[in-house]
Amino acid sequence: MIVAASTLCFESCSLEEAVRQLAELEFERVEIFVSETGQHLKPSEILDNFEGSLRRIRNASPLEPVSFFVDLSGLSTGLEETFRQICRFSKQAMVPSITIQASPIGTPFNTEIDRLKQLCNIATNEGILLSIKTEVDRLTRDPDTAVELCQAVPGLGLTLDPSHYIFGCERTLSFDQVLPHVSHVHLRDTSPDHFQTRIGQGEIEYGRLITQLDRFDYTRALSIEILESPDNDFDREPELRKLRLLLESLV
Repeated sequence: MIVAASTLCFESCSLEEAVRQLAELEFERVEIFVSETGQHLKPSEILDNFEGSLRRIRNASPLEPVSFFVDLSGLSTGLEETFRQICRFSKQAMVPSITIQASPIGTPFNTEIDRLKQLCNIATNEGILLSIKTEVDRLTRDPDTAVELCQAVPGLGLTLDPSHYIFGCERTLSFDQVLPHVSHVHLRDTSPDHFQTRIGQGEIEYGRLITQLDRFDYTRALSIEILESPDNDFDREPELRKLRLLLESLV
C-alpha cells in the first residue's frame, strides 16, 4: 500500500498551491480533485486544452498523481463524451484510477446500474479503474447496496471512506462486506458526532483496516482527505503530517 493525500485538503487553493503545501508536508503522492466548480482542475479545461492540462499536471510538482476524484455533478450535457476524455487524460497522465460519486439515495437501482455500466465501460476501454465512493446520502451509504452495485457492474470498484459509516450513526456500521471490492481509500479520523477530529480522537482503527485490506491483497493508495471546514477545531497541517506518519508506520 502507498500513502497519498488529496488536493481537497487545500480545496480553496489553486492546484499548484495545494500540491506545494502537500509537498511541504513531505507527501510523495497526490490525488487530484477534478470539478467544474473547484479550484484545481476542471473537466472543461481538459476538453478545451488537453495537452495544456497534461503539462499543468506534470509541472505542478514532483508529487506522483495516483488517482483523480472526479465530480460529474456540474456536467449537464455531454456526460459520456466528457467522461471519455477524462479517462483518456487519466491514461496519458499515467493515473490508473478514477473515483466518482454514486447517485443520491432515492435513485432507482436499475437506473444507477445503467449509468455505472456506461461509465465503467468507458473507463475500462481506456485501461482506467473506476470506483464509486462510499458516502452519506448516496446509494453507497448502505454497505450491502454498495456491494450489489459492484456485483451488477463488472469491473467497478469502491472507494472506501469509513468516515461515512461512523459519522451521524447511532452505531458504527459494519463495512466488512465491501472490503473485497475496494480499489481506493479515503481517510481522516471521525467520531459519531464529528465528521473530522484530531487523529486518535475518533473511531477509525487504522491498523485493523490496513490488516483487513491486506487480506484481500490491497496494494493501492490510502489517500488522506482532511477537508477544509469551518467546523474544524484543529489545524489541518499538523493532522495531515500526523496521519501520514501513522499510515507510513503501518504499511
